[in-house]
Amino acid sequence: MRIRLLGTGTPTPSLRRMGSSYLVESGGDVILFDHGSGAYHRLLESGIRPTQVSHLFFSHLHYDHCVDYARLLLTRWDQGAGGIPELKVYGPPFVQRMTELLFSPQGAFGPDLTARIENRMSQEIFEARGGVLPRQWPAPLVQELRSGAVVKENGWKVTAASVPHAQPQLVCLAYRLDTPQGSFAYSGDAAPSPAMVKLAQGCDVLVHMTHYISGTELGPALAAGTSGHLEVARIGQEAGVRNLVVSHITEQMDVPGVTERLIREMAEIYTGNLFWGEDLMEIPIGEPAPNKLE
Repeated sequence: MRIRLLGTGTPTPSLRRMGSSYLVESGGDVILFDHGSGAYHRLLESGIRPTQVSHLFFSHLHYDHCVDYARLLLTRWDQGAGGIPELKVYGPPFVQRMTELLFSPQGAFGPDLTARIENRMSQEIFEARGGVLPRQWPAPLVQELRSGAVVKENGWKVTAASVPHAQPQLVCLAYRLDTPQGSFAYSGDAAPSPAMVKLAQGCDVLVHMTHYISGTELGPALAAGTSGHLEVARIGQEAGVRNLVVSHITEQMDVPGVTERLIREMAEIYTGNLFWGEDLMEIPIGEPAPNKLE
């Protein structure tokens, strides 16, 4: 089991932090949790080809968590040349409709897909990649989930739980992945909740949204839908997670000296291994260990 952070940012444009996306490899499967703006680029930087991605779980449908879905699916289909299984996509209600609006013949990319399937130039490229005509329309396998849903595949299991964020307009889910090698939990975007503590109980790695410095909330609505740094530390401690990863980091917290203070304050509450997430960071399942001093 290998865990890497592809995007640790927010909707704010940033060259340092892309939109939310997390990469987990288990056995022969390559699983993404969310795929926000810029995450596709980070996927390539991680050395993973789009054709290798087998499963995609969406926590909710804010654009900074899903906007690179189109790029992933289109290039995966195009480069796969009909020789790979369809992408398995999971998420809250409307993910099926979103998929149709993007990729159906009447969808946003319908004319593009029609040309790539019917135009002789595109057919030659398809055949050169090993494809056999006639070329088939992309058909991702989409399953909509609600709180309590369980997905079992290839020796691993994903459990979904509702968490407070942007209800009632959006269904917002957190996920827990259990594999023979270890466990991974992801909050999506969420305020503190007993549901998240329960879902992440005893897991090896918890990635949790940390949107602001506790005590600087803009108002009660923000506090009811997102988490501050001290709240995240308490969730990690209450859940007894081995490794806690701070992510969805705003520019408010990315200030030298401020970051270190926040880490110190969180470590006064959370006694496990604490990671200040960065794009392309790899998170260990067990104890982090220093490199050899040369």
